[in-house]
Formats: sequence, structure tokens, C-alpha cells
Amino acid sequence: MEPVGHPPPYAERVLDLVERIPRGRVMSYGDIAEYLGEGGPRQVGRVMSTWGGGVPWWRVVHADGTPPPGHEQRCLTRWREERTPLRGARADMRAARWDGAPESTA
Repeated sequence: MEPVGHPPPYAERVLDLVERIPRGRVMSYGDIAEYLGEGGPRQVGRVMSTWGGGVPWWRVVHADGTPPPGHEQRCLTRWREERTPLRGARADMRAARWDGAPESTA
């Protein structure tokens, strides 16, 4: 259940970035914090667990490419639909990690 009201400014920045992660790509919690230049992986995780239901949450993973605990099967389903590069049951961070730069459409 989503909390009542609007997310605080930091949460809005996290959610905005998550919405921009392209299909088939992922960012780790730490990648997001580093990109934003504030917070850390735990703060990003807190935002995602509290407010992340309305964004492509399956594109946010642990640094080793594993999905959020309890969401493994749903992540795998979404990753397969989006053709996210995988290594077994985790995202292939070398191939799937997004650095925040605009994707080439060529």
C-alpha cells in the first residue's frame, strides 16, 4: 500500500530517475544514489520500498544484479519481457547497467 500524500523531494528525485531507466537496463541502489549525488543505497531502497510501486521498480537491483528480496520471480518475468541481459536469475551488470546517459536510438 502506497503512503498517503506526496513523496518528499529526495524520493521524487529517486523516482524520476527510476522512471527514466530504459527498458532492458538496470541501475543498482548505489548507482542511483551516486548519480543523484546524495543519499546512499539504503536511502534509495527505503524510497523504493515506500514509494516505488508506480515506477519500473524491477529496473532497480542490488550491486550484484540480484532483484529486491521477495520479488525475484516478478523481476525475472519483467526482465525477460524487456530482454534485460541476464546471468542466471540476476541482471548481468556489465551488459545491463545504465549510467544515466541518454540511450542511442540508432
